[in-house]
Amino acid sequence: MASSTVRPTAQGHSQDHSQDRSQDHSQDDDVARRLLDSAAVLAYDPATEVDWETPLDRDYHGASPEWSSLYGTAYWQELTEAQRKELTRQEAASVASTGIWFEMILQQMVLRDVYAKDPTSAEVQWALTEIAEECRHSIMFARGAQKLGAPAYRPHRAVMELGRAFKTLAFGEAAYAAILVAEEVLDVMQRDWMRDERVVPFVRTINNIHVVEESRHMKFARDQTRKRLVGAGRIRRQINAFVIAIASYYIVTSMVNRKVYANAGLDERRALAEAKANEHHKSMMRSSCSGLMEFLASARLLTKPALAFYKRANLI
Repeated sequence: MASSTVRPTAQGHSQDHSQDRSQDHSQDDDVARRLLDSAAVLAYDPATEVDWETPLDRDYHGASPEWSSLYGTAYWQELTEAQRKELTRQEAASVASTGIWFEMILQQMVLRDVYAKDPTSAEVQWALTEIAEECRHSIMFARGAQKLGAPAYRPHRAVMELGRAFKTLAFGEAAYAAILVAEEVLDVMQRDWMRDERVVPFVRTINNIHVVEESRHMKFARDQTRKRLVGAGRIRRQINAFVIAIASYYIVTSMVNRKVYANAGLDERRALAEAKANEHHKSMMRSSCSGLMEFLASARLLTKPALAFYKRANLI
């Protein structure tokens, strides 16, 4: 008799816990489910959407001139229009190559994060959808850089090795906030490029595809960053804020490879010196990150040590 009185009670508790878990699961999946719905309605196949067949028209820029690292410098004023266009094409290819590098890091971090989670959940299915989109983006960027007549630009070897360590060790809010930094910076500049009729049409298409699909990735990264920080103590926030800032510094400072200047036919040493001192470009970078910095501040990830790296990268 005792056992018969216990069973219904245990079953009732089991059902209650199951319902609680189901409710928590549903709340956690809410953002992911909306993103899956969006991807089902609005997604692109770069293999067919981008005009890969038309030869490169060298009368166009590769990016909005105002985003060039030399725009506004004395050296820029000396360049012919053809040289300026070649420089922006090389710089756009360098940004694309950096994007490929970080998207490979992103894919591994996200896959590692969901490795042991429930594959039937919307969160895991969205994560796999995001990885699939990032794979297509990387191929799209690679073909775009090739069509722009650029080599395979890569970050400095030391930065590549730091990226290898980061993708292996970063988790939780550190991983997702770093993903957000890379995506936010690219998003702002590419929104300008995709609307600029001075930019070669196939690059504008690439930028449009990336902006539309990355908007979903940014929503997921923000949501995950907030969720992972719930209940986080001061020390954890301090450590992760510092890690995110260091990752951000190396991502942003790797966007324009120093070899773009020589490949555009310029004096590399002079171009580097003027680019480093270019206040216009620093201002453009800061403006592109205003929303990002507001988010990091709201998440209490803008600590004094972190701010030092953001300032060095001209993000604040």
